[in-house]
Amino acid sequence: MNNLEIIHDSIVGGKMEPAIEATRAAVAEGINPQDIISNSMIKAMEEIGARFQEGKAYVPELLMAARAMKGALEIIKPLLAGDKPATIGKIAIGTVSGDLHDIGKNLVASMFEGCGFEVINLGVNVSADKFVETVEKEKVDIICLSALLTTTMNYMRTVIDALKAAGLRDKVKVMVGGAPVNEKFAMEIGADAYTDNANSAVIVAKQLVAAN
Repeated sequence: MNNLEIIHDSIVGGKMEPAIEATRAAVAEGINPQDIISNSMIKAMEEIGARFQEGKAYVPELLMAARAMKGALEIIKPLLAGDKPATIGKIAIGTVSGDLHDIGKNLVASMFEGCGFEVINLGVNVSADKFVETVEKEKVDIICLSALLTTTMNYMRTVIDALKAAGLRDKVKVMVGGAPVNEKFAMEIGADAYTDNANSAVIVAKQLVAAN
């Protein structure tokens, strides 16, 4: 088994140390860092994502795979300095103001990174102003709003209204998610998409970027 295969299988299996070792070996072998990302890491995250979708893998496995991928990616990041890696889109993600939950959001952010997006993770308790400022400064393609409480989910509407007021609504796609959120609510507040898990978030984000 070559190093690219070991990286792929280690990430799918959620084994961080072997993924890191094989990444180091692949780099030492002279394999192009972008090839390692495209041919091993992204494919591994897509595979674990597909398994999750089919009910053959669960959230802990997704988290372990994302952790392994991020560990391996740290080895490669310094080699990409100055050579901007090709990304399929730029996403800002955050849990809305008043809400401090971040496990689901971080999993989605890791899946986005693993599947080739550039991700700005704004953290938790993020204000509408911060989302607006990020869209202006970073020229992101998509913002993802997360909420885990029924009391905070309505703030998503506040963020969308703030984007409209700033004249930015037509420049960015808005995705929403979180336990109390559903498709109906997403449409009511004027979001572009709702997803209920990390893998479908990646699929929808790719569609939104491709449609731009």
